[in-house]
Amino acid sequence: MIEKVPALAQLCKELQRVPYLASKNLYRVATYFLTEKPERIAQLCKTILAAQQTIIACPICCVWKERNQPCVFCDDAKRDHTIICVVETWQELIAIEKTEGYKGLYHVLGGAICPLEGIGADDISIKLLLQRLEQKNECKELILAMNQTPEGEATAAFIARKLKDSSLKISCLARGIPVGSQLEMMDKLTVYKALSERRPF
Repeated sequence: MIEKVPALAQLCKELQRVPYLASKNLYRVATYFLTEKPERIAQLCKTILAAQQTIIACPICCVWKERNQPCVFCDDAKRDHTIICVVETWQELIAIEKTEGYKGLYHVLGGAICPLEGIGADDISIKLLLQRLEQKNECKELILAMNQTPEGEATAAFIARKLKDSSLKISCLARGIPVGSQLEMMDKLTVYKALSERRPF
C-alpha cells in the first residue's frame, strides 16, 4: 500500500537507514514529519546540519566537543587527570557522569571489537588510547568500563594485553551490572556502585 504513495515510500526508506530507529516506530516518526509545522521541520534540519559542521570528536579523548572550543573533560583542571575511564560510546560516558561519583578523564573508543561485523581494533580508537597513555605520564589508573557483552569483554581483554608490560593500574567495573546489559540502560545507582567497587582487571 505504501508503495502507491512514492513520496511516503521514499521517506520511510530514508528513515530505515537511521540506526536504532525501531521498525515499529517508523511510521510514527514519518507521521510526525508529515504533520509537524514546516518551520519546525526546517529548524530541525538546520540544527542537525549545524551540529554536523560544529561538533567534532576531541583529538585526545574522542568525546564530542564544539570545534574551536576546549574539551569539557580534557581541559578541566578540576578533574583527576591521573585516571582515565575507557568507554565504548558517549552514551556510556553520560551514564557514568549521571552518577556524579567519577571525576577523572575519559576515552571513547567509538565501539567495540566485533569480527562478525568486520570491526577490528584498528576501526576504533584503541591505537589513539595507547598513544595517549605513552604521552600522558601522569595517568596512573585505567578503568575499562566496557559493556559486559562478548564484544565489550573482548575489547577490554585486547587493551589489557597491550598494556600487560605497563606499570599502569588496570581495573574494570564490578560485576554488579548484569552480563549482556548496556550501561546506558542501567539506573545511576547501579552504575555508581559498579564504578565504586571496581576491581583489578
